[in-house]
Amino acid sequence: MNGFEDLEAWVLSGEICNEIRIFMEPTSPNKDFGLKNQTNNPSGSIMDNIAEGYERNGNLEFIQFLGIAKASCGELRARPYRFLDSALISQEQFDGILPKTILLGKKIGTFRSYLKKSERKGSKSD
Repeated sequence: MNGFEDLEAWVLSGEICNEIRIFMEPTSPNKDFGLKNQTNNPSGSIMDNIAEGYERNGNLEFIQFLGIAKASCGELRARPYRFLDSALISQEQFDGILPKTILLGKKIGTFRSYLKKSERKGSKSD
């Protein structure tokens, strides 16, 4: 592995972040600004926390940051429901993004479990 850019969860989080940005673009900047802002923050937070945890050079801190990323993923997973209820996205867009957020949460959870069981702890895990 060359870096966090090689992690499946980080790559998928970037794809979701871009997809969310795309479906938020057509709506008026002033319409539901709070909801858009609340959606953009966790989508970026997922990517950022995976990257920061990776760079901490220790499994314990990485596991902690993956936990934060997973929580942000749960927060993000709720947003398409609110967008759909507010008629800001179509059912087709909802059906496209929701499974990706569920998959991302599972990938992060699986990776956390793997790290918890790993014997390789890293320089900051002692």
